[in-house]
Amino acid sequence: MWTIYKKEIRSFLSSLIAYVVIAVFLIVTGMFTWLFKDTSVLDSGYANLDPLFSIAPIIFIFLVSAITMRSFSEERKSGTIETLTTRPVSDMSIIMGKYFAGLTLVLFSILPTLLYYYSVNKLSINPEQTGIDKGATLGSYIGLLLLGAVYVAIGTFASALSDNQIIAFLLSMFLCFFFFIAFDFLSDLEFLKNSDFSTEWLGINYHYRSISKGVADTRDLIYFLSLTILFLGFTKFIFGSRKW
Repeated sequence: MWTIYKKEIRSFLSSLIAYVVIAVFLIVTGMFTWLFKDTSVLDSGYANLDPLFSIAPIIFIFLVSAITMRSFSEERKSGTIETLTTRPVSDMSIIMGKYFAGLTLVLFSILPTLLYYYSVNKLSINPEQTGIDKGATLGSYIGLLLLGAVYVAIGTFASALSDNQIIAFLLSMFLCFFFFIAFDFLSDLEFLKNSDFSTEWLGINYHYRSISKGVADTRDLIYFLSLTILFLGFTKFIFGSRKW
């Protein structure tokens, strides 16, 4: 797995894709956090990073889909998948190596936003304010990382389905968007409103909002972990089907 991981990281860093998507993520989230009048923390009067954590999950859909679309699609199109699978590594090691490489790039994109936290905290410390809510901010960062972990698993699965990177990109975006927001809309349907089961609970957004409050709920952690394992399992099934 470690060999695959290093290969993927080198491949990402030797292309423009990783740099472009991370730069776009930081530029867009920076504009929402600091520049746009309706969302700027400078105009809101409150010491928080709500604009960042509100827009980041949507931007991540594009970012992660762009990062993961080449995971298996490029290998299949170029024919290197055969060379890869003849190495003395298991299918799961290949999948996990690619998965953790994608997750590492997600982490790289999140880390620079700590400057936003530092800036807001410094700007808010005065006799009338006590600074940013550290608990809620930490919870939001954890939620963003968990959300990224699910997105990478979904993107890896989408890439395993097709040898066309564009199709993998679009499929990944669709699945990420569906699991993030679709259940919120479904829960508003009349015949589901009266149900004892909350349809909204099935969506990523529900658990992301919950964990972003700074309260560690094991149900949210189990949800993110389960969804990640589910899509990695789907990826293993699709990748392993070549042997049939």
